[in-house]
Amino acid sequence: MSEIHIRGARAGDVEPIVAMLADDPLGRSRESPGDLAPYRAAFERIAADPGQLLVVAEAGGEIVGTMQLSFIPGLSHRGAVRAQIEAVRVRADRRGGGFGATMIKWAIEEARNRGCAVVQLTSNVSRERAHAFYQRLGFEQSHKGFKIVL
Repeated sequence: MSEIHIRGARAGDVEPIVAMLADDPLGRSRESPGDLAPYRAAFERIAADPGQLLVVAEAGGEIVGTMQLSFIPGLSHRGAVRAQIEAVRVRADRRGGGFGATMIKWAIEEARNRGCAVVQLTSNVSRERAHAFYQRLGFEQSHKGFKIVL
C-alpha cells in the first residue's frame, strides 16, 4: 500500500470527492456529478462550520478516499461530544488496499484528540461488506436507524 496522507478537504477537491460519492449503486441514483454547483455550496457550508471536518486521503499524489466527521455536543453521556463519521468512500480502484482502515483509525484518533466520548457511524442496510469492515475495526451494531427523506 502507498503511504496515505489525510488532510482537510479544499475547494479544489470537490470534483474528485463527488466522483467517489457517485461511484457505487446507491450513489449512482442520488448524486449528480455533472452539476457541481450544489456540492460547492455544501462544501462552503461545511468548511465554515467548526463542528464539521471534511477530509480526503491522498496516496501517490492522488485523492483515494474521503469522509466527513461531525462533532456533536450533547447532554447524554455526561455532556459528551460524539463524533459521527459519514460518507466514507475509497476510490473503486483502490479498495481492498487498507486505505479505508487507515482512514477510520485516523478518524477515531481525531475524535479522541477532540475529547469525544463516542464515535458512531451509520451504513446503509444494503452495504453488507461495509458492515463486516466496520465490525472488524471494533464497531458494534448497537442501534437500529430510521430516517425520512425530505
